[in-house]
Amino acid sequence: MLHHVELWVPDLGRAVGSWGWLLERLGHELHQDWPTGRSWRAGKTYVVVEESPALRGDRHDRLLPGLNHLAFHVPGDRGELDALVEEAPRHGWTLLFPDRHPHAGGPEHYAAYLENTDGFEVELVAPEA
Repeated sequence: MLHHVELWVPDLGRAVGSWGWLLERLGHELHQDWPTGRSWRAGKTYVVVEESPALRGDRHDRLLPGLNHLAFHVPGDRGELDALVEEAPRHGWTLLFPDRHPHAGGPEHYAAYLENTDGFEVELVAPEA
């Protein structure tokens, strides 16, 4: 089981606005809160966003070696995924591959691929119909 994921972000306030909204909508609860970071927990796994003074650069590039994206199960049904996609722009997320949405991952895969202002990508996977 995954213990935690830590993402270094260039702007904590912006990250809390995008990641906090998304993680809470997916059922995570605020776990930790300190001046340079936050974390949200679901079960035993948690996700951290931190504005580290050791950070180099001001944007994540998912096309470089390293993390491409994080994928999350969406609770509920396909309607819940659709609602998240509709709300996402108000929280700093942009729909990727809109011409192929919601089947950008293939005809049997109902998902949304979102990218936030800082260049991080998430895949939101709907339950099977």
